[in-house]
Amino acid sequence: MKSVRYLGQENSLFNTFISELRSAEIQKDSMRFRRNLERIGEIFAYEISKELEVADQEIVTPLGIANMKLIQERPVLATILRAGLPLHQGFLNYFDDADNAFISAYRKHYRDGSFEIQVDYMSAPQLDDRILIISDPMLATGKSMFLAYQELLANGVPKHTHLVSSIASVQGVEYLQSKLSPVNCTIWVGAVDEELTAQSYIVPGLGDAGDLAYGYKTSE
Repeated sequence: MKSVRYLGQENSLFNTFISELRSAEIQKDSMRFRRNLERIGEIFAYEISKELEVADQEIVTPLGIANMKLIQERPVLATILRAGLPLHQGFLNYFDDADNAFISAYRKHYRDGSFEIQVDYMSAPQLDDRILIISDPMLATGKSMFLAYQELLANGVPKHTHLVSSIASVQGVEYLQSKLSPVNCTIWVGAVDEELTAQSYIVPGLGDAGDLAYGYKTSE
């Protein structure tokens, strides 16, 4: 089973940002919604930074030399358009020299109520032996995240992959664990909800993160 890190289990300011994402009243302010996703990305970035390799380095100050342990790895930050952009920006605020990757994926709905995940576009650097961080605000079925990972493999095999979501379903986490059982990866989540509707929406969840961040779209 893949390692799962659940930040919502810790008592911290992180849960304040998660609660504001969920609040139907606070969601009316799209700028605040985006900013909360960004702040959550910053906290995830800080926590993931503890997992990266460091090395001793001498830093010259005006009064002498300070010996510091500094991160040696420059991760690749990937996200799924469009909902993932604010969360991605939070990561980029901290890993400000990171390389970036973007994937366009969406649910293609059919008249019988079913849907499939389609990927239209992918842009990424070489990933061989790199640290890859894929972020998406919601992990419902887990299929979008898994397809994004598969698409990125066209550019090489990462040394380690971190999969990040603000709110996940139990089914989504279990799906990734089953699909990525041989892969060297860590799953990071903020909150885990028990229910997934027939339309694959997380309950209580928060709604459609892309719509709340950037405005409502027409039906696909």
